[in-house]
Amino acid sequence: MAYPLTAKTDGSEKPVSIFGFLLLCLRVTGIVLSLLVCLPLHYLWRLFRLPSPWPRFFLWLVATNCGAVIKTKGKRLKQDVFYVSNHISWFDIPVVAGMTGCTFVAQDGIASWPIIGWLCRINKTIFVSRTNRMDVNGQVEVIREAIEEKYPITVFPEGTTTEGHELLPFKPSLFQAMAPPPKPIRVQPMLLDYGKISKDIAWVGEETAAHNAMRLFSRWGIIPVTLHFLEPFDPAEFGDRKAICAEAERRISLALSASLSGRPVV
Repeated sequence: MAYPLTAKTDGSEKPVSIFGFLLLCLRVTGIVLSLLVCLPLHYLWRLFRLPSPWPRFFLWLVATNCGAVIKTKGKRLKQDVFYVSNHISWFDIPVVAGMTGCTFVAQDGIASWPIIGWLCRINKTIFVSRTNRMDVNGQVEVIREAIEEKYPITVFPEGTTTEGHELLPFKPSLFQAMAPPPKPIRVQPMLLDYGKISKDIAWVGEETAAHNAMRLFSRWGIIPVTLHFLEPFDPAEFGDRKAICAEAERRISLALSASLSGRPVV
């Protein structure tokens, strides 16, 4: 017995076995149970005005429940840091946030997604518009205000996802918040690397978020992912947003080339 599931790139259907369907059900159940445990604890911590570790823990549970085995390499800055990463899938969010406790700069359309948008707000996601160019200054100001907090922020400057074997040109607009930064802060480029299974994880083409999630949840096997934390730099030394963006892109591009060729990522 098989269940139809739309493949990610060409619109064709790929059947899911009964085992895959059961695995999907188990993972969804595990995520729901994790939420039922973490959410009341989060609000309890908030009630006593304590920093809540529960959004981060919940996202880590989502990643590991789906088979992620996460490694980190390099020295990670833990506060006063602006992470810049390549982008492969929605799955990047629980992987990165679960390991770092960061929040994200995300498109405002996600804010209206059922449940997901609500969870993003709990994790202090910064929503910006990718269509309203007239509001860029307002968006930069929101990011600058978030930088004043101590939790790290992650941006995906490609603006969309890829299959992980190349980078799209980085968009410099959101780097305006770093030119100059509102307080001393470092930009730390980060390479998100799923290795040989990157194409299996990627959310690209005409595939919907729901189909990608179903395909990932029904996938058998682990998802090995490495977060390479690259050498950070001071954005104040690079002047304007385009130079800051170009430096972050250069470092991630070099790290990606090294990873694809089997050389050490430094």
